[in-house]
Amino acid sequence: MTEELDLLKKAWKKDPHVYEQVTENQIYQMIHKRSSSIVKWILMISIAEFVLWSAIGLFFVDENYLKTLEMYHIDTLFKVISVLNYAVVIFFIFMFYKNFKTISTTDTVKKLMNSIIKTRKTVQYYIWYNLGMFAFIFIIVVISQIIYDPNINSLIESTKDVNPQVFWIIIGLTYFVLFALTFGLFWLFYRLIYGFLMKRLHKNFEELKKIDF
Repeated sequence: MTEELDLLKKAWKKDPHVYEQVTENQIYQMIHKRSSSIVKWILMISIAEFVLWSAIGLFFVDENYLKTLEMYHIDTLFKVISVLNYAVVIFFIFMFYKNFKTISTTDTVKKLMNSIIKTRKTVQYYIWYNLGMFAFIFIIVVISQIIYDPNINSLIESTKDVNPQVFWIIIGLTYFVLFALTFGLFWLFYRLIYGFLMKRLHKNFEELKKIDF
């Protein structure tokens, strides 16, 4: 479809008086179809992501996991976070579906451009929410682990002779590296998958700006 669009644009430039009206409509239809396809992929990927993380959550939620949450005194908090997270993600999926339906039925350049802007913002909010939720959960778990985990307490007891500042610097750096690696993987995933689709939507938006209806 990209090659066809480039050919139409070249033909338009060669003889604008002959091709102007036909080419404008054809270019718009191609961009419209391509944008609808991209938003459909965003919707499908978000659903697949939701199913994947739900399946992983069910797989890891066993008796030991629940006991660990109780030991950290965050079992109730995690239940609230889990319900809230499911609700927010489902809301975003609904918004992706709504954006897809809107773009699919759009019939003017201006409406399509507005729909693309709205879709890009929704995806950005979705990515920020997921990364923010990950960071929040990580911080909660780390604080609870340091306070309540008997292994951490034993480690603290066994290193009494070590300079406390040095000890906590090492602990802090260890958690920071762990956070940076896991956060970086999540960021890379969203950057590669959603970032690629967002760039294609932005390209469509720039093409629409060149059409003077």
